[in-house]
Amino acid sequence: MSHKKGNAGKKGGRIVRKKKDIHYKRLVILYVAIMLLALCGLGGGLSWAFLANGRTDLTARLEESSPEETSVEMLPAAAAGEETPAQKETETEPETETQEQDVYVELTPGNIRDYVRVDSCEILPGTGCFQLKAQVEEKPVSDDDFFYLIEMKMYENELDPERDYLAAAKKEREFTLEAGVNENRANSRLYSKFVVAVKLDGAFVALCEPQYICNPEALAAYDDAFPKTSSIKGLLVDPMKLGGSELDDLGVKHAAYNIPVANILGKTTNGAYPTIYYDYNGKTYAFNGQRISEYDYVFRTLTQKNIVITAILLNNKSGAQPQLIHPLSRNGSGHYYAFNTAEEDGIQTMAAVGSFLAQRYRDREHGTVMNWIVGNEVNVRSDWNYMQYVDLDTYAGEYAKAVRVFYNSIKSMNANARIYVSMDQQWDRNLESNGSYDVKDLLASFNQIVSREGNIDWGLAHHPYAYPLNNTTFWNSSSKIDRLITDSENTSIVTMQNIQVVTDYMQREEMLTAKGEVRPIILSELGYSSAKGETNQAAAFAYAYYAAESNPYIDAMILSRQTDASEEVAQGLSLGLSFQGGRHKFIYEVFKNIDQPGSEGVTEFAKTIIGIQNWSEVTGES
Repeated sequence: MSHKKGNAGKKGGRIVRKKKDIHYKRLVILYVAIMLLALCGLGGGLSWAFLANGRTDLTARLEESSPEETSVEMLPAAAAGEETPAQKETETEPETETQEQDVYVELTPGNIRDYVRVDSCEILPGTGCFQLKAQVEEKPVSDDDFFYLIEMKMYENELDPERDYLAAAKKEREFTLEAGVNENRANSRLYSKFVVAVKLDGAFVALCEPQYICNPEALAAYDDAFPKTSSIKGLLVDPMKLGGSELDDLGVKHAAYNIPVANILGKTTNGAYPTIYYDYNGKTYAFNGQRISEYDYVFRTLTQKNIVITAILLNNKSGAQPQLIHPLSRNGSGHYYAFNTAEEDGIQTMAAVGSFLAQRYRDREHGTVMNWIVGNEVNVRSDWNYMQYVDLDTYAGEYAKAVRVFYNSIKSMNANARIYVSMDQQWDRNLESNGSYDVKDLLASFNQIVSREGNIDWGLAHHPYAYPLNNTTFWNSSSKIDRLITDSENTSIVTMQNIQVVTDYMQREEMLTAKGEVRPIILSELGYSSAKGETNQAAAFAYAYYAAESNPYIDAMILSRQTDASEEVAQGLSLGLSFQGGRHKFIYEVFKNIDQPGSEGVTEFAKTIIGIQNWSEVTGES
């Protein structure tokens, strides 16, 4: 390891540099004055004029400078290599308590990884640049006196020691480094990560965890406020009914709709719907014009009805788009698959999809989507986010990358859009099976990774279905099931009976946003089957709605679904407000009126079914 030269003494891994103090300054001034007096003694009139002025330019600079700025380079030397008296005295002067010290610390395996604390990594609005702010307790020993900013790809786990740096800053305890974002260019840095490094023995070594840009909204041209609604009531809509008046009759305020990503990519085969070409980061992407026109119709119609839209980004497997599938997901089978953040082509395609969708769906012509969910129930690895089994932190890390790609691509187009992670009701089961991860564990790991690498304002889209799914009359569950659903933060299952477990957990300090706020929470999918009776289904919905409405941290509750789905009915899950033939179920009128004045009259029937005297027994309100 290379050491700095000069008057430094090594003390227990710390190299102490003395700064010139006021005594040294006075000695310098005295020395200069003596020299000038000697010149005056020789009769130099010009020299006397200098003395009469009180000080030379040199003494003036010395008097005005601080001890830190004083340097022996400012002193005249009698001959090359000869020490001045002031230099000699400085070298032999003992340290005193009044002297300031510049401390340099040796880098070791124990301190190097977190030596630099990054305070922020943010785009500077209107500049085209981003700035990384950081600090150190003491300056580290290295080959030179600079910190360096180095770019890494999202999928890189080690720093290339030969890589060129983007910027450099002189070593200070607090410092900043800036570089261009290169928005929408082939060398865009919006999805890169960055480290602060120093040179040791000629090679770069990182001094911090990689950091991502965490305010992509600074690039967005669209910054309309997130819409406010009068109700949390939402529905997974039936596209075949959008042309009618049913959503208006029901008073729906929130709607969810799925987007299998591979389906919208590729050229159109129907000439009536031309392929849509989209240029992004130096590449041109083809989007299926027919599929996009279908989403235009859905989102435009919902927007015209002032319904807040939640779009769910699903990674379906397609032979035409293999780059979207994670390498660890290619040799297995599931409903949906983990997004590919392990390869450049996967990341670029995901970023283009997010950017295209967010840019298109931010107006009334095509519709405005404000909520975006990445994946579906990703804790259920084997079914809904297929990936070969890996340890929890590895799995959480890959999902965190996918969320960050969509977060940056979407919010760079729509500043106030919200991006959510999706989890089911298996909170803390501690099952030996490796088919799923517990939601509590996955949330904790995901949050820790995101916070460490640059905190962003992700939200939670939770699915607190009854357990099991067909248990519509959950208030009459067996003792075996009841033991799984408790008010403890370690409960095995979270349903609408104990939904406060989730919102309490999200209020913990470590789970808050960088601004100290509770993250957005929506119940983006839950439902109850009418297979055990239509009134039981309606009573279950009333219970769920009142529990959610009374919880101040829940922004929306989206019921699955508007119309029964045949594949679900086959499993005993008739979740719709209507049968497939169109007939309304008993729940239809309850759903319609539950957020209206006097709704208690509409839901009075449910108290007897549930076995309560007052809804406060559900809401906990007095």
